[in-house]
Amino acid sequence: MDNVATVFVMSLAALPNAFSRSLAQEEGLSDRRLHGLVAGGRLERLGHGLYRKADAPPADLDRVEIALRAPDATICLLTALSHHDLCDTIPFEIDVALPRSQRPPRVSAPVRWHRFNEATFELGREHVEVDEGLVMGLYSAERCIVDAFRLRHQEGDEVAIEALRRWLTRPGASPVDLLAMAKRFPKAEPALLRTLRILS
Repeated sequence: MDNVATVFVMSLAALPNAFSRSLAQEEGLSDRRLHGLVAGGRLERLGHGLYRKADAPPADLDRVEIALRAPDATICLLTALSHHDLCDTIPFEIDVALPRSQRPPRVSAPVRWHRFNEATFELGREHVEVDEGLVMGLYSAERCIVDAFRLRHQEGDEVAIEALRRWLTRPGASPVDLLAMAKRFPKAEPALLRTLRILS
């Protein structure tokens, strides 16, 4: 293997499983090299300017694309409730929140974008790995319940009530902590408190 080929292989090895064109260029891979890797079956194209190694372990490519396009993207509402096993619905579209000041990027993945207030965006925000070395935001079970009550005019009362019912059966579930979070969301707190009194 000559020096050019060695540098090329090392550059590709230094990249994560999924990456952007700009990151590839930082590692010394030109557009021509990237196109050659796609044509040769070593890379798959996820979208404009996004690539993934063809031999990488399976991953949810929709979530990978979203995470690469929008680093603040956070799985929320029905999708997050399903992740936490707090509802039986598996939505066709992925519910993803962004800070209200950010415009949603164009993606090929089926996404239902939501714009959340910056002042509370980070509350209950955790991370989940969507590909090796690539994480995406995910709201905690408690934050998801608060959001379900806050946005029950969109998601329906049944979704919020069922999520709360399931959560209350879990070891360590703390209504006090849940209500402390709900205080930051005035539209959610009264309905959540009423439902807690009924279910408790």
